[in-house]
Amino acid sequence: MTALKSSSSAAALPSRSLWLAALAGFAAAALLSLALSPRAQNTVFDGWQWLSPRDLTASNVRVVAIGDESLDVIGSWPWPRRVFATLTQRLTEGGASAIGFDVIFAEPDAVSPSRFARLYPPDSPAVEAWLDQLGSMDDEFADAISTAPVVLGRAGVTLGGADPADLTVWATITGTPPAALPRFPLVQRNLETLEQRAPGFGLLNGKPDSDGRVRGVPLVAQTGEALVPGLALELARVAREQQTGAPAEITLTPGKLRIADRTIPVDNEGRLRLHFAEIPQSHVYSAIEILSEDFDLTQLRGKTVIVSLTAEGSPDIVATPLGSEMFGVLVQAQAADAIQRGGWLVRPVWSHAAEWITGGVLAVLLLLLAARQTRGRMTWTVLATAVVILPLASWTLFRFADTLFDPIRPLLLGSGAALAVFGALFREARRERAALRDAQNRTEGELDAARAIQLGMLPDRAALATLDPRIDIAAQLEAAKSVGGDFYDIIPLGDDRVMILIADVTGKGVPAALFMALSKALSRSVMLRSPGDLADTAAMLNTELMRDSGDALGLTMLLCLIDLASGRVEMVNAGHDNPLRITNEGAVVDEPLEGGPPFCIMDYPWPAEHLTLLPGEALVLITDGVTEAQNAGEQLFGTQRTREALIADQSSAAAMVATLCDAVRAFEAGTDPSDDLTVVAFRYLGANPAAN
Repeated sequence: MTALKSSSSAAALPSRSLWLAALAGFAAAALLSLALSPRAQNTVFDGWQWLSPRDLTASNVRVVAIGDESLDVIGSWPWPRRVFATLTQRLTEGGASAIGFDVIFAEPDAVSPSRFARLYPPDSPAVEAWLDQLGSMDDEFADAISTAPVVLGRAGVTLGGADPADLTVWATITGTPPAALPRFPLVQRNLETLEQRAPGFGLLNGKPDSDGRVRGVPLVAQTGEALVPGLALELARVAREQQTGAPAEITLTPGKLRIADRTIPVDNEGRLRLHFAEIPQSHVYSAIEILSEDFDLTQLRGKTVIVSLTAEGSPDIVATPLGSEMFGVLVQAQAADAIQRGGWLVRPVWSHAAEWITGGVLAVLLLLLAARQTRGRMTWTVLATAVVILPLASWTLFRFADTLFDPIRPLLLGSGAALAVFGALFREARRERAALRDAQNRTEGELDAARAIQLGMLPDRAALATLDPRIDIAAQLEAAKSVGGDFYDIIPLGDDRVMILIADVTGKGVPAALFMALSKALSRSVMLRSPGDLADTAAMLNTELMRDSGDALGLTMLLCLIDLASGRVEMVNAGHDNPLRITNEGAVVDEPLEGGPPFCIMDYPWPAEHLTLLPGEALVLITDGVTEAQNAGEQLFGTQRTREALIADQSSAAAMVATLCDAVRAFEAGTDPSDDLTVVAFRYLGANPAAN
């Protein structure tokens, strides 16, 4: 029993070829996964962002938009610096903790008095002196930002910028920079007047991903040899110092950026990956609102404010996971809020590991199930369950932990291995089917040969016509399979006696055919050497069959010994169908016999029973393959249809046999025969047939 269990367990394990196929499929899926990343990952994660955007109702970041409404009132862009000076003063009065300009003031004020005097030289020295007294609007703006927590924007460039070494010092960032941190050789700066007075500077650069969408904001970059902060990080630093009065140190470590007591994850390019949101309309003010005396400045107390151009035609429009158009300032505002309150997305090392491990476990599980071919439905059920559970787990981690887990990778890994295994199984199945077909063809050839041998053991049907002029005899046997268990024999036993027997082995196919061959050989042997009457012959035959066949199969048989001189028929029925008598009037009469059980079951005194045929009368012997033949509706051919078929054509023994067999096959209407079919018919023509 133990050995049997071990053998069964071993048979359930995948073969070496299946393991190799699974490994190859896993490797191919891994390469595909790496090729599709991060595009496939971004598609999934962008979908989660769209389903579950971040809530910014409690944000302390506000946006001052210089939109079409403000331009209609103040005038076209660029505005006079006096307007920015006034705007800065208003924001400072409101108590803003940090004010960032998502604009670079690289050119002098277009309407400053000195520039105006060069364009339109005055005719009067008094007017010229008056213009000189007005001073520069850039100076007014510089004065305003010098007393306010202002962060001016700068941009890293490769051409047409200033040497980073010549710039006013940025905020100090220490530590180890990320491996792929972007580096800019030059910097596009603001006017020197403004740069000398500003408390802070933030880089405005932000490259989108390869598909053109912005998913993160650079917190740090490198210009020359210096590590410099992005606009959002510098705003957070200035706001922190305004609120606490203490310096906010910025330190870089691998994968992390620390500002004061807050640690923020960054990628290899120094970017913070955002969990995006739609900025509430209540957090966005127009510049004209701020400049209005009616505006309640207390709304800005303790807030971080970012000022930017948002008028129609503004170049600062980016695509994000939430849509194809979002002003860049709104992205900076979300980054500033994430630094202050949290709300970034993380993709920790364990997330990567979990994806590969989950994919490997799924691949092995699918392999084990696929290898057990009887569990094919379970394989697809497990795969379908994984298709549901893994994306659900990914969304749950995104929604409640801001963690990015890619469900595509493990599904690819598991599916790749499973498909490779299915392919291997399919190839194996094809080879097995081909081998089975070959074996079947060989078997069919052998069975055809066996059928030919079996039919060759039967009396020659053509020779039956010349057996004796006193008897008209015909027979036909059709096996249900290539070989069968029915047989008949016609044995002359002297000048006037002929033994006619029909038999049916209880079974079909090769075993029945083998027993049939044995039974026929024993029957002929016993008939030829039995000196006694037919009852003694039947008992002798049963003894021989039981000795040589054991209890393998049973055998029904009807023995008919006809005396051609008198028409007297002596019969023994061993469990077989009764003979049918055809009278001279054409009637079909069942001849009931007492008989006994089939041979090979027990010793039994089978009685010999008699009838006498009149010249012209006939007997038809059949097996149960006639009466028990079935059609597609599982109806039986039965005795009544047998009689009707025998009435149809009684011109000769051959006609009766052929008509009955054809009627049975027509009734079956193409369905597979349920049993072997054998019919033997003989008509007694009289002791002197010529006289008849």
